[in-house]
Amino acid sequence: MASTRHPPRPARRRDAARAGDDYGLGDSPDWRTVDWASALHTVEIAGAPVNYVDLGEQGERRPIVFVHGLSGQWQNWLENIPRFARERRVVALDLPGFGRSPMPREPITIDFYGRVVAELCDRLGLAPAVLVGNSMGGYVAAEVAIAAPHAVERLMLVSSAGISQREAPRGRVLRVGRLMTYGTRSSTAQRRALAARPGTRHLILSMVVRHPTRLRPDVTLEGLMKGSGKPGFYDALTTCLDYDFLERLPEIGCPTEVVWGRQDAIIPVRDADRFVELIPGSRKVVMEDTGHVAMIERPVTFNDELQRFLEHEVAPGELSRGRGGAARGDRVV
Repeated sequence: MASTRHPPRPARRRDAARAGDDYGLGDSPDWRTVDWASALHTVEIAGAPVNYVDLGEQGERRPIVFVHGLSGQWQNWLENIPRFARERRVVALDLPGFGRSPMPREPITIDFYGRVVAELCDRLGLAPAVLVGNSMGGYVAAEVAIAAPHAVERLMLVSSAGISQREAPRGRVLRVGRLMTYGTRSSTAQRRALAARPGTRHLILSMVVRHPTRLRPDVTLEGLMKGSGKPGFYDALTTCLDYDFLERLPEIGCPTEVVWGRQDAIIPVRDADRFVELIPGSRKVVMEDTGHVAMIERPVTFNDELQRFLEHEVAPGELSRGRGGAARGDRVV
């Protein structure tokens, strides 16, 4: 078992052969069969258009809202949206400054992004929704659960930022961030060529994905690489380093599950324990031999876990058992 004191080193290419049958296995319906163009919409929030995809029918089951992370966009959830859209309404947005959402009029901050997501839920009639956020998206989703609890029925944090970023060497992180804003603006054709080469996929993505060579090239391109090089990256990175909501996490009052890849090389798995310690009644699930984007790396296993969470009956008093404790129900998959 990898140490939880420091993020693990990226896997070697040859380790991918032992990743398990579910690694890189797509779920059904196949996202490639979806008419995504007809599901794309925009709504004006805070004086600027916000791009989002809206799939499925809204019925008795609560809608799901997926929130992407830094360098992400709604396509980070390609492998997850179609399955859940069979039984409920599913929305995934491009946060302002990412994907096809332009830079906002006001400064990018975590609380601003939280207001955007909360207003999206209100404007589209989604509240209270199930919020699922990855990395910075988890940071944002948790902020919504704190500041706009009416908008959140359940909360899933997937390798969420918000804990150990305060320990990161700020100067080095910002220098790397500046380089990334300049070094990721290749054309779609260039990115497609890079995604098609297993060795290049491993070189570019091994810090984010545990076994990049096990992902199909189109998933790599659409689900990961297209989101890079957007104008909001550096401002969003800065606010991730600056924003602190640790003292407010115990205010989260909805059922919460914390999902982490054991070999996450971006945010250490020990952060999952801290979230569970601070959020009353929360549960933790650790996915073995998995990196920072579990929903892309092991879609079927991730979707099964999300389905399990959606169907979990909250026992009376479960959310008031203090900080974590017996209500955690930690699981390893």
